Amino acid sequence: MMRDRDTQEPLDVDLDDAELAAKLEKTWASRPGFWGAIATVDHKVIARRYVVTAFVFLILGGLLAMAMRLQLSRPEACFIGPDRYNQIFTMHGSNMMFLFAVPVMEAMAVYLVPLMVGTRNIAFPRLNAFSYWIFLFGGLLLWLSFALDTGPDVGWFAYVPLSGPQYAPGKRADLWAQMITFTELAALAVAVEIVVTVFKQRAPGMSLDRIPVLVWAMLVMSFLVIMAMPAIMVASSTLILDRLVGTQFYNPALGGDALLWQHLFWFFGHPEVYIIFLPAVGMVSTILPSFVGRPLFGYLLLVMALIATGVLSFGLWVHHMFVVGLPRVGESFFTASSMAIAVPAGVQIFCWLATLWAGRPVFRTPLLFVLGFIVTFVIGGLTGVMVASVPLDSQVHDTYFVVAHFHYVLIGGAVFPLIGAVYFWFPKMTGRMMSERLGRWAFGLIFTGFHLTFFPMHILGLWGMPRRVYTYQPELPWAGLNLFISLSSVILAAGFLVFFIDALRSWKNGLPAGPNPWKASTLEWATSSPPPAYNFRRIPVVGSRDPLWSEAADLPVAAGMRTHRRELLVTSMVEALPQARESSPSDSVWPFWTAIATAIMLIWSIFSPWAVVWGSIPIAVALIGWFWPKGTPEDES
Repeated sequence: MMRDRDTQEPLDVDLDDAELAAKLEKTWASRPGFWGAIATVDHKVIARRYVVTAFVFLILGGLLAMAMRLQLSRPEACFIGPDRYNQIFTMHGSNMMFLFAVPVMEAMAVYLVPLMVGTRNIAFPRLNAFSYWIFLFGGLLLWLSFALDTGPDVGWFAYVPLSGPQYAPGKRADLWAQMITFTELAALAVAVEIVVTVFKQRAPGMSLDRIPVLVWAMLVMSFLVIMAMPAIMVASSTLILDRLVGTQFYNPALGGDALLWQHLFWFFGHPEVYIIFLPAVGMVSTILPSFVGRPLFGYLLLVMALIATGVLSFGLWVHHMFVVGLPRVGESFFTASSMAIAVPAGVQIFCWLATLWAGRPVFRTPLLFVLGFIVTFVIGGLTGVMVASVPLDSQVHDTYFVVAHFHYVLIGGAVFPLIGAVYFWFPKMTGRMMSERLGRWAFGLIFTGFHLTFFPMHILGLWGMPRRVYTYQPELPWAGLNLFISLSSVILAAGFLVFFIDALRSWKNGLPAGPNPWKASTLEWATSSPPPAYNFRRIPVVGSRDPLWSEAADLPVAAGMRTHRRELLVTSMVEALPQARESSPSDSVWPFWTAIATAIMLIWSIFSPWAVVWGSIPIAVALIGWFWPKGTPEDES
């Protein structure tokens, strides 16, 4: 019998399945009770918390959108005053972008990537736990400020000088800026974890050309986060310094530059669209093969399109600034870049259509949302090419045409695939199936309500209705369309209501799913639903891009892993050849305390710059507790 040289414990190679499962469960399971839930570093538990929290923020943001549509449903309405409307407008955009869209995509990555690459936990699991608490505290900060009537009122873009000390007294803009710090810190932490997991923890044999497209998408997204989000953190930090310390980064009268804010913000803001969109592309590319019964067409083309989209996304930010008076030569360059990015998007769409054409589609709910995404995103992409043109953009800038385009790209390009992904991976997360009947109702209402709500906004924009206004005069020709849009938004809201009812009902009462209800081909379906704490009894060995189809009868596994300690298999970056066994950190409450200490320092700094000095002390204490050696390899990692 093979045993560990240090402890003489048997290795997995000499244990039968039942005995191995019992030992791994004892090693990897989190402690019961409240503090066990706080201390857990299981990527699946943390990802579920992320997903649920993000969808709660989606519901809250949707309620704000309904309030705005109520105010705009008729001219000179008095349901909401201008100050509250500005808060609602700012909260809706900030909530949807920073508290829902990016976090929910990263949450799906946290759950799925370790399972899809065949490892037992995410890299840096304590950092993963810390990232969730920081995200949660940032969201609570924003919503508590709104509940106390001190919510930010400067728009989700917070343009200076309107968000500067001269035009935005009080703490509203400071609360917005610190919320940015919370959410971007959480996003950067998750991005680092995903990159390391994909590069160094893949199952043996999963070479770069065998990685699932969804994992590629999450990897490219993570690199975009790492390279783009420091820009918005710099922008928000310099804004706070202008407001609290008296620096003059954005004051032209004293050598600053107001346009510097727009450059920093949109250098982050446009890649952020693709941070949201690229995971959706991966979801579509993973869902499609399961419902057409054939491998994905153009795997290498899709991967190259993902990478090209990520690279090109950093050359588009100025098309948000075509009316600020930049040199025409520079505008021409960014026009070309904005149109060029349509090429990889077109490649992806044609690959999906070819996959559908060559297969035999089974029209279940996840596939319906994928098809709805393709239709909607094509419309949004076409209007994107339109606003990439300087002459047209100069006419429709800051009108409802841009609002329509923005929502077509983000809801059509991200939320449709996300809901399809929830229906697809809900069985994996819960062991239960969602209702096919309710799913079709949800799709029909959401698809119909979305297009009836947002397509007429193109017409409103061409008729000259500006965005970011809380009312309009009755003699203007916008009242009829605004009423139609507001009524249509009720259909859209009803669709989301059906979706949430279905999810809540199915969580406990859905039909049992089994390990692989969709007969999918990727590794997450090679374990039970929901997966155990350790994900896989034995680490799988991959020999193709679709291992569960090509080797369904007998998936090879790797042996020789310890069972008495949390251990991961480290593989080479290109060929995924086994290199080492690495301990995985055990559960710890210190990430939670570190997040609390960080949150106190960031919130305190809104009121005093000295918080950065004195607030660093409890953070240092918490980090010492986090990294202090406990005497076991797992705790010292």
